[in-house]
Amino acid sequence: MKKIYLTPKSNLENEINSLNEPAEVYLANGVYTQKTEIRADNITIIGENREQTVITYGDYAKKIHSDGQEYNTFRTYTLCITGNNVRLENLTVENSNTQPSEVGQCVALSVHSKNFYANNLILRSTQDTLFLSPFPDDLVVRYRNFLPPRQLYTEGANLHLFKNCRIFGTVDFIFGCSEAYFKNCDIISVYDSRITGFAAAPAHPLAEEYAFNFIGCNFASEGAAPSTVFLARPWRDFGKCAFVECKLGNHIKAELFDKWNDTERDKTARFCYYGLDCAFTPSPAAWARELTHEQANAIITRCDCKFNDNNRRF
Repeated sequence: MKKIYLTPKSNLENEINSLNEPAEVYLANGVYTQKTEIRADNITIIGENREQTVITYGDYAKKIHSDGQEYNTFRTYTLCITGNNVRLENLTVENSNTQPSEVGQCVALSVHSKNFYANNLILRSTQDTLFLSPFPDDLVVRYRNFLPPRQLYTEGANLHLFKNCRIFGTVDFIFGCSEAYFKNCDIISVYDSRITGFAAAPAHPLAEEYAFNFIGCNFASEGAAPSTVFLARPWRDFGKCAFVECKLGNHIKAELFDKWNDTERDKTARFCYYGLDCAFTPSPAAWARELTHEQANAIITRCDCKFNDNNRRF
């Protein structure tokens, strides 16, 4: 396997996308102030140190693009992954904007890869930190001729894996439609002037059986006030997520889940939980479902199988 070594003076997008074979890319410590799309397949990118190897940029939804339109959520990313079989380790990806109430959404990492694995990352932003494709069907139609086809269209299922990561945000900061597993991650709510926060915003179609799964994760606060953050709300009807053996700080609201404004998505959302360790007395929304031990174990088993398959592939 080819190995290359890059520094903050390197152009990440040009250097990595020029690779036409499986490769390991090593990033030296430093700040890479670059908006980057990784289109190459079978790439592993490893930072020298998680806290000191930082890819950062500052686009935001209300910014005017060169085409005369606003950036919109999905063009604000700092790092966008469109290559397949991509792995990231030991680095930070951040969107440097911190005022979503004024400038709109600020994506740090946008993943459109069929198979993607992240280990020991820090993902830092506020609203919409991490997007996991595919898009909801209606947005595929809406964004034709607005987003590049490689970012918009996905055939088949996407699998995204996150282990030992720290993900910071305020509103809907883990959102999308992929099958995704978050194992032993810290999900950290930061301060937002709008007060109310939402960690996850799934939008899976009804046909999607496997969705967002948080297993052994720690939901913590760095600025979010007590009882102000929901674990999740459904971005579209039938959105699905599971929270298994997670630890919840007292910033999480007792009802755990929100139905999304004045919608009736509480009638279609597929939210479930099991074995939560809460710093408060929970009173879960009536429309959420508590899993049985067998059902929770099935999710854990599938998660472990996916991680094991991934490790054999790389």
